[in-house]
Amino acid sequence: MISRLTGTIVHTDLKYVVLDVNGVGYKVYTTADLASRIGNSGGTGGKDSKTVTVWTYLAVRDDAMDLYGFPTLSELNFFELLIGISGIGPKTALGILNVASVGAIDNAIRSGDASHLVKVGGLSKKMAEKIVLELRDKMDDMPEFGETGGGLSGQTKETQRSDSDTIEALKSLGYTPAEARDALKQLDKGLKNASTGEKVKAALKVLGM
Repeated sequence: MISRLTGTIVHTDLKYVVLDVNGVGYKVYTTADLASRIGNSGGTGGKDSKTVTVWTYLAVRDDAMDLYGFPTLSELNFFELLIGISGIGPKTALGILNVASVGAIDNAIRSGDASHLVKVGGLSKKMAEKIVLELRDKMDDMPEFGETGGGLSGQTKETQRSDSDTIEALKSLGYTPAEARDALKQLDKGLKNASTGEKVKAALKVLGM
């Protein structure tokens, strides 16, 4: 079982990174956000590249062995919680993490409220409720992934409500849920705790209005 790799990034894609470990290139699937974070910490394989460590999960199938990687052990542990849910495999879990942050999922599970994952994460109501229901009792042994927990830039409940309100405001202006979510993702990190009005104004600039 390959549980951790240390090497240099030689290629970064939206869905994966290639990690050079002693001359062997490992293709490691990850989310776009995590690929960016790993890539930024490790460079692009040139002389200035830094050594990075990726925590990995090896999925073995009849026709393939796929590696899924994360910058921190806590993120890997969360991924493994997701694939422990019936009907959710590694690719589906990675797809979920592509549209909903670990912090958002964590807060939804702990609060028992799946609506935020539907509005902001774009998950189906059935999938969001399934995640919240099946993982609620398993979160007690996990660190919190909110703004001050788990080492991740998660979301407080106030931020979640603000994001949801921003999505609804953009939808009322004629934008699709997907367009609204994409605009919200592109906002400057300094706006994370901004008011709904400020987020809407910034999102409209992203959308070209």
